[in-house]
Amino acid sequence: MSALINTNNLNVKELLVVVLSLTAVLTLSHLFYNGFLHPLRDFPGPISHSMAVLPRAVMQFRGRLPLHVADLHRRYGTVVRIAPNELTFSSPQAWRDIYGYKPGQEEFPKYRGFYKIFAHIPTTIVNADTFEHGRLRRHLAPAFGDRSMRAQEPIVASYVDLLILRLKEAVQKDSYQNMLEWYTWATFDIIGDLSFGVEGGFGCLTNISYHPWVKLIKTTIVQNGRILALIELGFRKPLAWLHQLAGKVFAEYQHRLIVKEKVLQRMNGAKRPDFLDNLIRNKELLNLDAGRLATNASVLVVAGSETTATLLCGVTYFLTTNIDILQKVQHEVRSSFKGNEEITLTSVGNLHFMLACLNEALRRYPPVATGAPRVTHKDAVIDGRLVPKGTIVSVFQYAVNHDERYWKEPNKFLPERWMGDPTYESDQLDAMQSFSVGPRNCIGRNLAYAEMRLILAKLIYNFDLTLADESHHWISAQRVWSTWDKPPLRIHLHPLDSINSAD
Repeated sequence: MSALINTNNLNVKELLVVVLSLTAVLTLSHLFYNGFLHPLRDFPGPISHSMAVLPRAVMQFRGRLPLHVADLHRRYGTVVRIAPNELTFSSPQAWRDIYGYKPGQEEFPKYRGFYKIFAHIPTTIVNADTFEHGRLRRHLAPAFGDRSMRAQEPIVASYVDLLILRLKEAVQKDSYQNMLEWYTWATFDIIGDLSFGVEGGFGCLTNISYHPWVKLIKTTIVQNGRILALIELGFRKPLAWLHQLAGKVFAEYQHRLIVKEKVLQRMNGAKRPDFLDNLIRNKELLNLDAGRLATNASVLVVAGSETTATLLCGVTYFLTTNIDILQKVQHEVRSSFKGNEEITLTSVGNLHFMLACLNEALRRYPPVATGAPRVTHKDAVIDGRLVPKGTIVSVFQYAVNHDERYWKEPNKFLPERWMGDPTYESDQLDAMQSFSVGPRNCIGRNLAYAEMRLILAKLIYNFDLTLADESHHWISAQRVWSTWDKPPLRIHLHPLDSINSAD
């Protein structure tokens, strides 16, 4: 090489040309290898995505990746190569193969490039390895069991009643209300109370305003989504350095400080058992200092509130844009109860059509629309395809939920498909797994369903709902990272005092 390039005979300009030329050759070689020689070369997908991570990163940064992946599955089929070393699948079998229980086999590990943005941030139940996840889950599980659910019912009900009371007060001043705010306030107050054992939760419904932490969460979700895109492009080290040096510029850092303060207050005692109770009592066994308790508490609060508020917004939007369906839900709810006191976490379980509406909203507008990436630790068969070791794999919820291979008229809101209607007997309902499957499925599924059903039932029992003109295209322009970046959802609320006069 020295015989070909003698730097003593080159001026700076010529040397720069040589460096750029070599860089170009190496880059082109790398792109050619990814596109035509890589072990994943035979999997379908756009050649641009196969050759470089840039197209995927751009979509991630713009908050369009789940929608883009759905388009790719429509074009290329049930498996798509969306990056040089990443495949997405769209099928019921893929859920089982990637995330399901594997008796006698090790589960696919989570892809740390997605779940562990910076190494210095404490580990949580979400990104813990298999052993640590199992220990944390075992200690959290009792808080989400049937016995705890029964004990939590009066707490949840008190906040739902407060929500209805505050809405009745608010509509006296303005009948058009931003339901995004109200749902967010209610769900955060509920989860704040259940997580920290503090009456009043975050005080959102009491003060009719956002708690500073709640306001930070939206910024954190958007910022983290864009940071992931930059990390994919190779900026992990400089971003980690900046995070350690000037953490205050990151919403996530401010978010963790507030949670840590809450956790320290909680460690000094709570008025009643809560979600953190078992973790705090066993913190030495689980090696949980205040920092790790805080990050796990943050996961519980966000997962138990932001996603629930998102789904409630989604079902409200779909009901108010499908008046015939809304009327059926109104009839079911209002004919089932003679007063608000009859609407409980138990009794709402009999509202089968309303549950179908919630399930259809979960399909059309999944609160977590992205994939949950895993890595194959050995060559593996996924949905009938042999996938090489070390490949990033996932199922994107939005994509599989709108795949016409599994759903008749997938872009329509049709609760009847969940009611055994023969028109939709070809639908493969197990294609939708909103709470995931396997050993890492959502531990709070039952609580989420109960909370959503109670809030929606009481709202429909007490108010007529009409969508404001400004919100008619509420979903179409939304972007999505881990959850949706939602604009205000303006709904006209008409109190039904004549129906509820017996209360």
